[in-house]
Amino acid sequence: MSEPKLKTAIGTSVDVAPEWLAAQAAEPILDPTLPIVDPHHHLWDMPHHRYLLPELLADTGSGHNVVATVFVDCMAFYRADGPDELKPVGETEFANGVAAMAASGRFGPTRACAGIVSHADLTRGAAARAVLEAHIQAGNGRFRGIRHAAGWDASPEIRNSHTRPPQGLYGQAAFREGFAQLAPLGLSFEAWQYHPQLADVTALAQAFPDTSIVLNHCGGPLGVGPYAGRGDEIFANWKRDLLALARCPNVSVKVGGLGMRISPSDFHARPAAPTSQQLADGWKPWVETCIEAFGAQRCMFESNFPVDKISTGYAVLWNAFKRLAAGASADDKTALFSGTASRVYRL
Repeated sequence: MSEPKLKTAIGTSVDVAPEWLAAQAAEPILDPTLPIVDPHHHLWDMPHHRYLLPELLADTGSGHNVVATVFVDCMAFYRADGPDELKPVGETEFANGVAAMAASGRFGPTRACAGIVSHADLTRGAAARAVLEAHIQAGNGRFRGIRHAAGWDASPEIRNSHTRPPQGLYGQAAFREGFAQLAPLGLSFEAWQYHPQLADVTALAQAFPDTSIVLNHCGGPLGVGPYAGRGDEIFANWKRDLLALARCPNVSVKVGGLGMRISPSDFHARPAAPTSQQLADGWKPWVETCIEAFGAQRCMFESNFPVDKISTGYAVLWNAFKRLAAGASADDKTALFSGTASRVYRL
């Protein structure tokens, strides 16, 4: 089972443990015809870990009806040459190429990378607009917005985001000047930070009520380092700040990302890979709080693959979400699995 641990560009780590994952009990696919739009996955090719279109399609083709996906920033295939501020446009060029391959139909019905979210340095202020316009051109109609991650913590045990953000990034004047360029171009913003920073997202959403903000990974609850063993306290603080953020109507939330190493869950460290029922039971308080706070029309289930693959396989992950949504109305179920993502990303 021992395999190399990879530190990824997005600030987490991936344990490649194929034997552990392969031993996960096979499950019948629940509600196999339910359409799914997976609104958050990455693609990369690193020295010890590859996750490109074939690997993605192997996962999306594992039994669930995944009709489309959204690619999200992970510093993949940045340009090697040219101005530094334009190098992230290479990621959009790459993702658009993958999308074109999927759109040909030669690889099956899933429209991979139907929406693209990349990165632009918003601390460049108004000058960021030129970078955003370059992304739009490179995306060939698929570019939807950017993520400028702000994950920061004072503890050396918590790795800060790949953007190397300072404390309080979302409140900086230069950042907000760059952020102001999004709405006029019809672009959204992905907020990725840790749960102690949720109030920063609330302040940003209140300052820019016309900008669509998508909160990543249930708001980034931490369960490692100084946050380990403080489950009840962490949950209470997270819930308080999440409820405050939910009062901002321009914010929606990706419900997932709870399989990451930094999260309060420990499924990745267990001797055996979990069942979908075990995942559903462990994630239930976080998932139900998100849906109750934001409503199904502003929530979307996400895979966060391959990062969350350290905790479970793709088919079991979506079975877990289906278990968690079992009591939802038909309209709410549609919103959670495809409707919200399709609307937010204009698919």
